[in-house]
Amino acid sequence: MAKILRSFLFVPGDSAKKLAKAGGLEADAIILDLEDAVLPVNKAKARKMCAEFLQSVKTASQIWVRVNPLDSEYIGADLAAIVPLSPAGIMLPKPDGPVDMESLSRRLDELEAAHGLAAGGIKILPVATETARAVMSLGLYPRTYLPRLLGLSWGAEDLATDIGALTNKGAANKGADGQFAFTYQMVRSQTLLAAKAAGVQAVDTLYDDFRDHDGLRARAGAAFREGFTGMLAIHPAQVPIINKCFTPTGAQIQRAKAVVQAFKDNPDAGAVQISGKMLDIPHLKQAQNVLALYEGYGHE
Repeated sequence: MAKILRSFLFVPGDSAKKLAKAGGLEADAIILDLEDAVLPVNKAKARKMCAEFLQSVKTASQIWVRVNPLDSEYIGADLAAIVPLSPAGIMLPKPDGPVDMESLSRRLDELEAAHGLAAGGIKILPVATETARAVMSLGLYPRTYLPRLLGLSWGAEDLATDIGALTNKGAANKGADGQFAFTYQMVRSQTLLAAKAAGVQAVDTLYDDFRDHDGLRARAGAAFREGFTGMLAIHPAQVPIINKCFTPTGAQIQRAKAVVQAFKDNPDAGAVQISGKMLDIPHLKQAQNVLALYEGYGHE
């Protein structure tokens, strides 16, 4: 099973201070950001700094790069600078849908071949909901052959801008805790379902108040229970919380092992009893999923 990435930490591509710290952090993946975190005047500088990071920094984290959108004037230079250095993956912002994934994949095919890299080695994680058109295309991901697709993530900020919303949060009397308004909760659920249908990782969006550790813990814990496998982060302090929330607890692992063992001990049974409760095949599959997640996070 491929390693599951729990935490994706954004690092501005033009910040020497933050890049210097990034290699020593606990994030499963570092996303060097060439897009929203970098002003147009600094794009070339950021591109050079990210290339130097890829060349020189040794880290246990996977190194990803968020490039600029496919229809931007920067994408050609982004890919030319980054792909030869073989990052683990590319985060694609503002795609319209799988058609943009296919377009980026073709460009990666050409660059990998030109630089003698393993074909298909660079994966792609699209932020798959940043426009209304993109949201309407979510159902196409499971129907499209996308071998580079690592997972699907979603975003609320750009989507709110695209649809002309004043905010992506709920009404004032209900949204003080940072809950998304209905439209964005629906988009989040659609992203989760599309990822599961496509057989890839489901990555929840960021929690924007990086000082609110309790709020992040609640959001991340809920996301894990719902089926998300990881989450975006905007501050190093968020990483250990996300990693913990997206790792099955010892109690969950022991419970899952007990369920699996009970069915092994009763191979002809459609249901077994544990602690006075009857469990059937869906419970077995759920237990197997917990163990697969644990192994996918790098545990044995």
